[in-house]
Amino acid sequence: MLRRPVAVVTALVLAGEAVGVFALNAVLATVVENQNMSLAGMDPRAMSTGTWVLGGVSALLLTGCGLIALLAGVRDRSPGRFGRIALIGCAVVHGVLGAVTVGLVGWSAFASLMVVLGLLVFTLLAYGPEDRDEGRDGGRVSDEAAPAAF
Repeated sequence: MLRRPVAVVTALVLAGEAVGVFALNAVLATVVENQNMSLAGMDPRAMSTGTWVLGGVSALLLTGCGLIALLAGVRDRSPGRFGRIALIGCAVVHGVLGAVTVGLVGWSAFASLMVVLGLLVFTLLAYGPEDRDEGRDGGRVSDEAAPAAF
């Protein structure tokens, strides 16, 4: 099955992306601080600090999503509810950033974001919620009658 290697690759790609996002924000924060220019009267130190914080939080979230994917791949089990929500949120962000990136940066950046989106979606679909249900009862079928639908 391909789901374990894809989940591990997804984790590695998200970890690399976390490093890249933090490095990009570090460069931007340094440039803003060295320019010593204000934007609409805003303090340059506030903009620099905000860029550092944004880079740190983004890297932390990407690393967390990478750890969730890595744990899913190592354990070969579906992530829990929080893990699935985090991976879905990460996939949505990659989709939106991909749409914005086409016009601002170009098709190569769009393609790389779509590769990460594809890895996230494959990981989510490969470890569907039915995997978690099979793990609890061993995949056995119950002999009890199903409740009547209203």
